[in-house]
Amino acid sequence: MLVLAIDTALDACAACVLDTDEGRLLAHESLPMKRGHAEALMPLIARVIDSAGIAFSSLDRIAATTGPGSFTGLRVGLSAARGIALAAGKPAVGVTTLMAYAAPVVGENRESPVISVIDARHDHVYFQVAGGDGSPLVLPQVAPVEEALAASRFGAPHLVGNAARLLADRWPAHASPPVAVDPQAAPDIAWVAWLAAAVDPDAAPPRPTYLRAPDAKPAGDLLHKTSRPAASS
Repeated sequence: MLVLAIDTALDACAACVLDTDEGRLLAHESLPMKRGHAEALMPLIARVIDSAGIAFSSLDRIAATTGPGSFTGLRVGLSAARGIALAAGKPAVGVTTLMAYAAPVVGENRESPVISVIDARHDHVYFQVAGGDGSPLVLPQVAPVEEALAASRFGAPHLVGNAARLLADRWPAHASPPVAVDPQAAPDIAWVAWLAAAVDPDAAPPRPTYLRAPDAKPAGDLLHKTSRPAASS
């Protein structure tokens, strides 16, 4: 299977082509990036496809990270994945950012729980907790940092994600300290591709995983909320 994976959810613009039959990436590129994903993504994908030496029509599956992450970034990656899938006549699938962070750690088959965590700003984080075998302990959610720290009850964890250091710095003194702190700015695009290859397309649609409403509201919504009906005569 040939999988094109795309990630624009956080502070990177990344894509790769995975050949599952050969068990390797044919091409990949990742650029650190906080803004500008919309302008950078399609040229980056074109370079990756060219480097892989394949045509878009040869792809078997197109994947994108679904979040949580930047609202603007998510729309860029998901729109590209759906458009390429439509043009190629192939399925598009989604992979959550939290799962993409956790997957390589779970793949090491260690006993420690894995907490994947993303900065949600305003002293909140998006997080999930998995056992060392991948079993779910806490489902994906958004919570204040203090509430997320309650996951210390599962034992000394491996913290991974762009808020891993944030959690580590506030880890409860009475709890077993983390066995590892891995503050990645974005998940490994190769693992996005491997996860995408494993999912059932019907069970993993390419739709945003927001977990909460956006901070910024469209102007029309604000106008609607602040306007008042005219007084009747």
